[in-house]
Amino acid sequence: MAQNATIYKVELSVSDMDRHYYETHKLTVAKHPSETDERMMVRILAFALNAHEQLEMTKGISTEDEPDIWQKSLSNELELWVALGLPSEKVVRQSCSKSDKVVVYCYGGRTAEIWWDKMKSSSARFQNLSVVNLSEKDTGALGQKANRSMKMQVNIQDGEVMVSVDDDVLYVTPVQWKSAA
Repeated sequence: MAQNATIYKVELSVSDMDRHYYETHKLTVAKHPSETDERMMVRILAFALNAHEQLEMTKGISTEDEPDIWQKSLSNELELWVALGLPSEKVVRQSCSKSDKVVVYCYGGRTAEIWWDKMKSSSARFQNLSVVNLSEKDTGALGQKANRSMKMQVNIQDGEVMVSVDDDVLYVTPVQWKSAA
């Protein structure tokens, strides 16, 4: 018998001084049985970093042809494709052809660095691709804060990110490996 997803309720308040975006999102996050707490928290952080009124979590890990998060226009055109982890070159190429903008949030320490060394030269041709690395220390600390009912506050200023989960505060430093043109 297949395991069901675990449901997390998240009240996510985003204060993004860099983009002048200030909003609270009530999210229901389905954590796939094969998804770790760390990955789920990275997914919520990626949502906060790209927060927009039309941004949505997708089926993600259980669906190969969808990103983890996307933003569609009112006319249903794909404006933003957000992927987590270390996607193959084929997946990056396909997502860049489907969406106006693609952001990959990679994590995993040395494994992410090896992935980027392989992807760096082939990714140069994708003008709509951004790649952001999150340190193993930061994502591990985020994963430890996961609980089924969370109040999260994410403050973003000058590229620095402060994440408050309930009463704990963490600082996350995303490193831009590639910026979209």
